[in-house]
Amino acid sequence: MPERHPWLRHVVITGGTRGIGRSIALSVCSSGAHSVLLNYLQNDEAAQETKARCEELGAQCVLHRGNVGSPDEIDRLFDVATEQLGSIDLLVHCAALNSFKPITAIKPNQWDLTVNIAARAFLLCAQRCAPLMERGSIIAVSSLGARRVLENYGAMGPAKAALESIVQYLAVEMAPRGIRVNGITAGLVETESLSKFPAAEQMIEAAKHHTPAGRIGTPGDIARVVHFLAGPDAAWIVGQTLVADGGFSLR
Repeated sequence: MPERHPWLRHVVITGGTRGIGRSIALSVCSSGAHSVLLNYLQNDEAAQETKARCEELGAQCVLHRGNVGSPDEIDRLFDVATEQLGSIDLLVHCAALNSFKPITAIKPNQWDLTVNIAARAFLLCAQRCAPLMERGSIIAVSSLGARRVLENYGAMGPAKAALESIVQYLAVEMAPRGIRVNGITAGLVETESLSKFPAAEQMIEAAKHHTPAGRIGTPGDIARVVHFLAGPDAAWIVGQTLVADGGFSLR
């Protein structure tokens, strides 16, 4: 049984059963979280596999299927959190859905879906989460598309830029209550969604060549940054969005 850290008891993760979210869930369970509530949109099989892994690590795992682009679904998610967890020490917003198109080809419904899941959902989740936090940490997972133009990232890039701005505003308002809000700007990370980009293989090879670290990221790379930001060693980090990209953005 892993050592149970007093600062990491009850955790909520949106988009928590695949990719980066799944890695974060397993990381916090390995570090001794008592209970995790994992939101997901689709793929029940992957959700059940993640739940089983979390429980093997000694945590109670509650799954909640729902689209956090809907305010009603966010209300339902935090009703479950109130009932099953009671309190929250860490909220991580990983949920995202991209159309993989240039911005001139984005349709209004695609724009709304992407922005609502990436940015508005983060705001609403933080609003619902705060009353359940005595102290704690809220972390948003962003991407380099928030800061530079990426091909076929026309909706997600602006949505992530809004997400990073929300991090700053929430941080200022919540810090006096003992709640730290921060973000992570992730570089290219090897996940299932990466294969959905047009010309994904060429993009990955180009990114490896461009990155000083010589590789693209893994979900575990981002999970380790989340673990740091959520813990006491990051107590003086407030309202920041840390770049974790292997040096890609330096060139």
